Amino acid sequence: MMKVSAALATVLLASTAVGAFAATPKDALVVAATIDDITSLDPAEIFEFSGGDVANNVYDTLLSIDPNALDKGYVPGVAESWSVSADGLTYVFKIRQNIKFHSGNPLTADDVVFSLARAVKLNKTPAFILNQFGLTKEAVDQRVRKTGPFEVTLTIDKPFAPSMVLNCMTATVTSVVDMKVAMANQKDGDFGYEWLKTHSAASGPYKLVNWKAADGYTLERADGSWQGNASLRRVIVRHVAETASQRLLLIKGDVDVARDLSPDDVAAVAKDANLKIQDDLKGRITYFSLNMKNPILAKPEVIEAMKHLVDYDGIRSTIVRGRAVVHQSFLPRTFLGAIDDAPYRLDVDKAKALLAKAGYPNGFNVTMDVRSAFPTTDLSQSIQSTFAKAGIKMEIIPGDGRQTLTKYRARTHDMYIGSWGPDYPDPHTNADTFARNPNNTDDAKLTGLLAWRNAYGIPEMTLRTDAAVQEKDSKKRAEMYGDIQRDHQRASPFVIMYQQLLQTGVRKNVTGFHTGGPVSSAYYWTAKKS
Repeated sequence: MMKVSAALATVLLASTAVGAFAATPKDALVVAATIDDITSLDPAEIFEFSGGDVANNVYDTLLSIDPNALDKGYVPGVAESWSVSADGLTYVFKIRQNIKFHSGNPLTADDVVFSLARAVKLNKTPAFILNQFGLTKEAVDQRVRKTGPFEVTLTIDKPFAPSMVLNCMTATVTSVVDMKVAMANQKDGDFGYEWLKTHSAASGPYKLVNWKAADGYTLERADGSWQGNASLRRVIVRHVAETASQRLLLIKGDVDVARDLSPDDVAAVAKDANLKIQDDLKGRITYFSLNMKNPILAKPEVIEAMKHLVDYDGIRSTIVRGRAVVHQSFLPRTFLGAIDDAPYRLDVDKAKALLAKAGYPNGFNVTMDVRSAFPTTDLSQSIQSTFAKAGIKMEIIPGDGRQTLTKYRARTHDMYIGSWGPDYPDPHTNADTFARNPNNTDDAKLTGLLAWRNAYGIPEMTLRTDAAVQEKDSKKRAEMYGDIQRDHQRASPFVIMYQQLLQTGVRKNVTGFHTGGPVSSAYYWTAKKS
C-alpha cells in the first residue's frame, strides 16, 4: 500500500503545471508509463521506445507515417513529394513551404540538409540508418545537397530497393531540427547536441516544455502545425514503474492513459464501465541474447540448449497473458518476408543432452542483466527457473533501463533480456541489427547492431543480408529473408520468444489515441477528449 501511495503522490505533485486534480483537465492528456529508458531527447541520438514517443509528437520527419494507416508505410512528411532516378541512386525531395519551427523560424531546405548531415556527423547510435546509404562523415556534404530553396537531393552509393530508402526517411533520425536554434546553442562544435539532449528545436504538433529523467515530461500544443492543430493543449507523461499503481491512477481518474498494465491489471480495467482496453499488434519482439565473448555461451550446443529451456507457451498464457503471441524469428508478423516457424519448445531432456555434449553435464553459472520493470523481471524469473532444471544457475542482475542498456552496448554482459522494435517499416530494419555484423571487433562500436553487441560474427550472413536489401523483386526479396531467418533461428545467440500485443488502458472519453502500429511510436497529437 505504501508503494501505491508514493506513486500517486509522485504523479500528482509532478503535475503542478496544471494543478493538483482528482480528475484530469479537459484540455490535457495525462499518461502513466514506464519511461526510465530515456537517455536523450536529441533526435540524432534517440534510440529507445520512450524517447521515440517524445520525438514522434515534437518533431517532423522527412517522410511520415499516417497514424490512421500505420501498416501503410511511408507517406509525405516535411517532404510533400519526391522522385527517384532510373538508376536508383538519386532521390529529389520537394520540401513543404510555410512550415514554421516552434521558434518562429521558417523550415527550409537548409534545415533538412543540416539535420541529416548533423545526425551523420554526430554519429550517435541511430546514424547507422543513414550510414547504410553511403552517408558517412566524409561524404554526407556531397551526398545531401540543397538544390533549391525547398528542394533537397540525396545521392546514395548503391541501388537499394526504393521502398527501403523511403521507409528509412520516416525514422526519428531524419527529424528536421531548427538549424538556427541548434547552432545558437552549440558548444565546442557539437551542433547543439548537449543542449538538445534536454531541449527541442522542432516543428511538430507539440513543443517540449520540460523533461526530468525517470520522472516525466510535459508537452504543450504548438499551433500552426502543417498536420493540423492538436486537439488537446497539453500532454503530461509521468514515469510510474509499478503496473498496479498505473491501474489505480487510471481507475481513480488521475490519469487518462495507462500504458504498461499487467494481465491482471488489464482484467480489472476491462470491468470498469468508464475505461476501455486498446489492443494493438506491435512490431516489438522480446528476446534474450548470449554474449559470444563468453566461451561457454559461444558453444553451438549451449545456444541450442537454451532455446529448449524456455516455457514459451507457459509464458504466453501466464506472464504475458493477452499481451503477446509466440514468435521465434527476428522479423515481426506483417513485415515482408516474416515467417511463422516456431521450432522450439520447452524440452529439458533435450537441453540436458546438448549441454552434456558441450561438456557441461552439470550446467554452469551465468548472469542476466534485467531491466526492473514488468514484464521483464517476471520473464527473467521464469527463464531462471527452467534453466535450473538443466543445472544452469542464472543470477539476475537488476537495473533501470539506462544501466542495463549501457552495459549491453559495451558488450560486457553475459546475457541480456529485452525488446526490439523496428525503426522503419521495412524488413531490413530488423535484418540489419539481428543478422548483420560487418566488423566484430570491440573497436568497431557498432552499438546499433544487436549482432555486434553479442559478438556474433557472421560474415556470410552479413553478405546475404546486404544482398536482400538491394533486391528489387519483392517476392524474391521475401524468400531471401525467409531463408536468412531460418538459419538465424538455428545458429544465432538470440532466443526470440514472442511478439507484443500492446494492451493500453484508456478512459472512454479519450478517442484518437494511437499507440503506434508495427513500427510507429505513440501519437498523442491525434488524441481527443469528450
